[in-house]
Amino acid sequence: MTDQWTLNRLNFEGCWQGRASWFGRDADGVLDLTSPMQVIDPTTYAISFSDPDTGVWDGSGLFFAPGGKATYAISRSSYNAGGGCWQFPGAGGQSSLIWDRQGRRFGHEINLFQGRSRSMLVLLWEPDGASWSLQRVGAVAFRCRHAAARDPDRPTCGTPEALLAPLRGWIGTLQSVVPTPGAEGQVSAPHPVVFAPESFLRHPCSAVFPDGLVASVPERLPEGPFQLEIGALLAPDLFQQISIQVNAAGQLTCWERRRFQPPSA
Repeated sequence: MTDQWTLNRLNFEGCWQGRASWFGRDADGVLDLTSPMQVIDPTTYAISFSDPDTGVWDGSGLFFAPGGKATYAISRSSYNAGGGCWQFPGAGGQSSLIWDRQGRRFGHEINLFQGRSRSMLVLLWEPDGASWSLQRVGAVAFRCRHAAARDPDRPTCGTPEALLAPLRGWIGTLQSVVPTPGAEGQVSAPHPVVFAPESFLRHPCSAVFPDGLVASVPERLPEGPFQLEIGALLAPDLFQQISIQVNAAGQLTCWERRRFQPPSA
């Protein structure tokens, strides 16, 4: 079976460029997921490999890096030492593995691929008095500059309910990955599932973002177990969903990937 490093290389190799929209809280501390607080255009992630086991990650237009730029060597031998990286065919990212109440941040990066497009969502929770609140959300509509032809723009929609309602009854498959340091983690065998919008929209904090992205997550992290839902309508006949499971101790237990298509597709 394909290991996590190989899936990482297959998913991410390319020169990805797009418009980054960053959302946050206004002067009164109210979370605004409709009007970005900052737009960076372009944001570029150039990810190349000199051989199957060695590469370079080079970024510009970055929200957090000093000067907006960063470059890192990447390799199979050093990949995913902490176990927070995860890959499926056509989806991948990285996560905080534990919500540490004494820490500074609980964050997740989710990337959903289709052809030579890459829809990325970043979610960051930080301490806010006695609780932890969602402070930053970043959405980037990446397209690979090496592609022979540009992938079409994603369908857009005003509300999560309007985006997801037409997908009711779509059929698909579910696979999972558990946190495993290094490259040897494996994607589980698929089993069938059927899409229901209410299973995705489990939190009052639900919103749509550029590039067909949609999320339903807690605005404030609860004390009990919870689940993050992130998805994207990658084509008129394809919806991909990532579920991130966190237990009552604040530990991330698994990532789940679902792919749905209309019954006639």
